[in-house]
Amino acid sequence: MTGESLSHAGGCSCRQLRYRMTSKPMIVHCCHCSWCQRETGSAFAVNALIEADRVELTAGTVDVVDTPSASGQGQRIARCPKCRVALWSHYAMPGIGDRIAFVRVGTLDAPGALPPDIHIFTSSRLPWVVLPPEVIAVPEYYKASERWSKESLARRAALSAAAGQSSA
Repeated sequence: MTGESLSHAGGCSCRQLRYRMTSKPMIVHCCHCSWCQRETGSAFAVNALIEADRVELTAGTVDVVDTPSASGQGQRIARCPKCRVALWSHYAMPGIGDRIAFVRVGTLDAPGALPPDIHIFTSSRLPWVVLPPEVIAVPEYYKASERWSKESLARRAALSAAAGQSSA
């Protein structure tokens, strides 16, 4: 797992919103899907997946916007109400969607501290984005059990267990 620091601070462009990740992420994705390209207006999105309760808002209040997604289930994006920068998303993942935040690494004060662990949806990667041969890259998505660390899998299992208990 990349990113040695346990805490990472970030915020929006206008500095109205500030947040802090209180632990290292479970995994960092660089997503090359056409939806992320459209959503970011860029070639890809870099997201740090972390438990939502490990993202502390330290200044301001986010505006949560429901948007479509490729799955058809949508996503909820936390944006600054003033400058509209997207800080993190919650995807419709059965039972744990709101419990995992996909933090936009580019909004961190030190985005270089969390390089991608894996590049996903590279089948729709723009042809001029050249990935080094040593990076882990997959054409679509992957099985977490094959790519996540044991620690991260345990954290994800704890989220699923908590979701099962809360829905009972």
